[in-house]
Amino acid sequence: MGGNGAGGEVELGADLLVGQSQGGEAGDLPLLRRQRPAVADAGYRGAAGAQFPGSEVLPVSVPVPYTKADGTTGTEFHLGKDGQAAFAADLSKADFRILQATQRPFDADSFTYPTTAAAWRTIPVWGLVAGRDKAIPPACERWMYARPNAREVVEVPTSSHVVMLSHPGVVADLIHDAARAVG
Repeated sequence: MGGNGAGGEVELGADLLVGQSQGGEAGDLPLLRRQRPAVADAGYRGAAGAQFPGSEVLPVSVPVPYTKADGTTGTEFHLGKDGQAAFAADLSKADFRILQATQRPFDADSFTYPTTAAAWRTIPVWGLVAGRDKAIPPACERWMYARPNAREVVEVPTSSHVVMLSHPGVVADLIHDAARAVG
């Protein structure tokens, strides 16, 4: 699971980049050494967040100040103990507690940090819409995949934000489809 540019993305081999949520914004990063097809979000920052309101994660997150590399103060949000309905409604309480203790926080800047280049403009994209996602509204997810003209978008109507945990087979199948398509 992703954080604000902190490695939520996972690279498989040399030909496919896979990411989820903020880590899925790897599709926005200009740092890709090669033109890799992406199974990723196509950016949920700034305007998208305003255009598609409805995220329920922020109210159940705990703000924690920290010192950024440049010496200024930033705020990161940790998933609060009451965040299961907003983040992982389709997991057991025990699984949510583990997730809540291990989930990397997200940075407040992730809502406003500008994207300067979008890899999805030049590489193929596949996507997955979690139908009961209360972190990123499903309408926004659909918009994110329409922008890059995603080659395939799978909808999981009953899934929360953590689709990779609640529906791992669907996620694995999508990754395999993308890998097969890029050969």
